[in-house]
Amino acid sequence: MKYLKLFALVLIVALASGSATAQVVKRSGDDRRDKKDDNGVQVTGRQQAFYEQREPSEADLQWTKVVYRILDLTKGKNAALYYPEEPNEDGQSLFFIIMRLLANNQISAYEYLGDREMFTDDYKVKVSETFDRFHVLYSEAKGSTEKNPKYAVEDADIPGNEILSYYIIEKWEFDTRTNAMRSRVDALCPVLHREDGYGGEPVPYPMFWVKLNDIRPYIAQQYIFTDDDNNLTKYNLDDFFKLNMYTGDIYKVKNLQNKSLYQLYPDSAALKHAQDSIEERLHRFDKNLWAPSRQELQAQVEAKRRLEAEQNGETLEEGETAVAQEEKKETKSVKTKRGSSSDNSTKKKTTKKKVQKPKESKSSQSGGRSVRNRKR
Repeated sequence: MKYLKLFALVLIVALASGSATAQVVKRSGDDRRDKKDDNGVQVTGRQQAFYEQREPSEADLQWTKVVYRILDLTKGKNAALYYPEEPNEDGQSLFFIIMRLLANNQISAYEYLGDREMFTDDYKVKVSETFDRFHVLYSEAKGSTEKNPKYAVEDADIPGNEILSYYIIEKWEFDTRTNAMRSRVDALCPVLHREDGYGGEPVPYPMFWVKLNDIRPYIAQQYIFTDDDNNLTKYNLDDFFKLNMYTGDIYKVKNLQNKSLYQLYPDSAALKHAQDSIEERLHRFDKNLWAPSRQELQAQVEAKRRLEAEQNGETLEEGETAVAQEEKKETKSVKTKRGSSSDNSTKKKTTKKKVQKPKESKSSQSGGRSVRNRKR
């Protein structure tokens, strides 16, 4: 009887532990279950954590530079942000995604102040007021409340064809944890180009700022064309910014006077020179922190020798480096010196022989005379 009670107690404990394990497994399964947002896009907690790029702590940064660029959507690969003009089987443009997220109250937008950027709650824009300002037709969506307003906007009422450029805030940071320089896009602002009604050039109207981290889980699911010769969509919109596939001119760097480059350099030539100088300093900053490697030093010597060869009108043979040509010259000069020294020594030897010959003939004659005298 005693053993029977003990067996029953062990059985109860085992069943209890199995039930707890089952509950834990069930909870973890619930956490892994995909969830759909209000826009019908599946976003998991793991996916959100993967695409969320946390800003590094100031304690980990040794140097940082804030750069403002203009991305012209009519140039280069930037067109990937513009097309398709309206949603189709290939997807939708970046501006359509942003407008849908704003209308569904899924992200926050911040006022474009012009002279500074403030990403705080006090400067969050009201979506309805923004739509009114830029003449975007909308209506209240189903399920909209005062605390969580939502709006319905037709595709034809979204002015995607008038978004011809973007402003972006680009941060260049040297991280002491990795001892490497990196650049990342912090925020972007769609710029509306709209005619004023008098037939002139379209006037740019910056609309609002959005943080890139807020829209990354959504733009990472939109794949784009980056090459007209290859219609395979290998990259998404998140890759486009993360891999710095865009091209844009610098129009401002953060400075004490808080002035743009257009204000600091009114002359176009001086402005272009300043932009090029900033680009070069950004790309060479981390390289100047370290001593060059042996391969880099050899490359520098090679470039210098090649430049000297071109200035002297010399041509390098196919596959021949300037260093090899220089070594060939040095070898020829050494051989020439050796050849000249050997010729001189030969001449000296022949001269000595010519001088010695008369002496030998004289000695032979004197010897003959002595013999004749003896006979006599």
